[in-house]
Amino acid sequence: MYFLSTRGNNEKITASQAIIKGLSSDKGLYVPSNFKDLSDELKNLVDLDYKELAYVILKEFLTDYSEKELKYCINSAYDEKFDTEKIAPISKVGDEYVLELYHGPTCAFKDMALTIMPYLLKTAIEKNNLQEEVVILTATSGDTGKAALEGFSDVDKIKIVVFFPENGVSPIQKLQMKTTKGKNTCVVGINGNFDDAQTGVKNIFADEDFNKDLKEKGYILSSANSINMGRLLPQVVYYFYAYLGLVKQNEINLGDKINFVVPTGNFGNILAGYFAKQMGLPVNKFVCASNDNNVLYDFFKTGVYDKNRELKLTTSPSMDILISSNLERLLFEISNRDAEKVNSLIDDLNTKGVYEIDEDMKKNLSYFYGGYSNEETVSKTIKEIFDRYKYLLDTHTAVAYSCYEKYVEDTKDKTKTVIVSTASPYKFSKDVLSSISDVDNNLDDFEIINKLSDISHTQIPGPIKTLKDLEVKHNITCEKDELKSEILKFLKK
Repeated sequence: MYFLSTRGNNEKITASQAIIKGLSSDKGLYVPSNFKDLSDELKNLVDLDYKELAYVILKEFLTDYSEKELKYCINSAYDEKFDTEKIAPISKVGDEYVLELYHGPTCAFKDMALTIMPYLLKTAIEKNNLQEEVVILTATSGDTGKAALEGFSDVDKIKIVVFFPENGVSPIQKLQMKTTKGKNTCVVGINGNFDDAQTGVKNIFADEDFNKDLKEKGYILSSANSINMGRLLPQVVYYFYAYLGLVKQNEINLGDKINFVVPTGNFGNILAGYFAKQMGLPVNKFVCASNDNNVLYDFFKTGVYDKNRELKLTTSPSMDILISSNLERLLFEISNRDAEKVNSLIDDLNTKGVYEIDEDMKKNLSYFYGGYSNEETVSKTIKEIFDRYKYLLDTHTAVAYSCYEKYVEDTKDKTKTVIVSTASPYKFSKDVLSSISDVDNNLDDFEIINKLSDISHTQIPGPIKTLKDLEVKHNITCEKDELKSEILKFLKK
């Protein structure tokens, strides 16, 4: 297995090299050279635990890692950092199944990959005899930042810089990032939105002079965003785990197709599901759930991707995104890996802010359905699900749930469905609480968390409960054109 760029520069590199580089030198995203079909092997995977299954899936991609190296990475990641041995349990809520991906150290689905990625990268550095120190550069809309900081804190030969929109994340997300320990960590709030942060980071990766200057100082850049294969590939595992879990519980028969509903902004989470389907997982439909920033909904409905609109700040801030980076990988696949076509579309996006795919590509989108939910519907869904089932959804999962309800109404599809839950409701406690009860505006964030626990009779996750007593370590803010100078300031420390 090797990795190549979506933009076709004829580069073929190993998995460990792709994880170190993050982004291809032609600014494209790395994709696997092929997908191993595991459909005939599914029957042998039903009884595997999460770690065992992770090895079976990841060894097909990370072929330059030895069995010993890969098992070390997996066993180091999926341990007592998670509050359940199942790692990604499934709850039945009514007739649907909720895949809970928030039982890790930062209470968000990003933990599923960012607990293993530091070990994959550290192993890659050793394997490739890298002399430079790796600087992880990451833009976050809320959850990636803390999960990456937690994973890479005090890891040898690695430093990490995280940029986030100062006014575009929840108070708990912000506090989680600002209280991060680790001498190798740097957290910067920018006066702008997530797209500003993401564009700034991408521009830095593409800046040859800046990268050359860093290399002379003994540093090379990499990324912990889902543009990095080390982030994306571990996410493929939980789609298989969810499916096989339903088989094990006799909810479906082996070979039955199921639907997945995924709340997404940057398109990484749902793309990992698509990769699982490419590997033979029996999937009927992926419901791509958007909030009011419904650029992906429009794309799946019309084939036109148009970022020329105002970014709206919503109660599901991790999805407040207008430039879905990982969609480029899907364009590569649905164009039958035509890099020339991908280049043309991305050029249109960069110059005009809009592109349209052709009819053949549209036909290859038949496995996807786009939906979106407005703020009122999200709040109403949280209340309805809590009143009906005493089950608490966070705002992002509520987007997914309500999009699924619209999907069923629209298509009458009765296929069994897994709703991918991406965060603990306690990360967005004020918005969740105000959906199910009255909120006194004089309460602080931690009083709100306690009230949510009292009303819902659910436990506050440990990482959020202890947040109140942590010291704020990072208080830097900058303008959106000052990212480079903040990186250099940090590296001079």
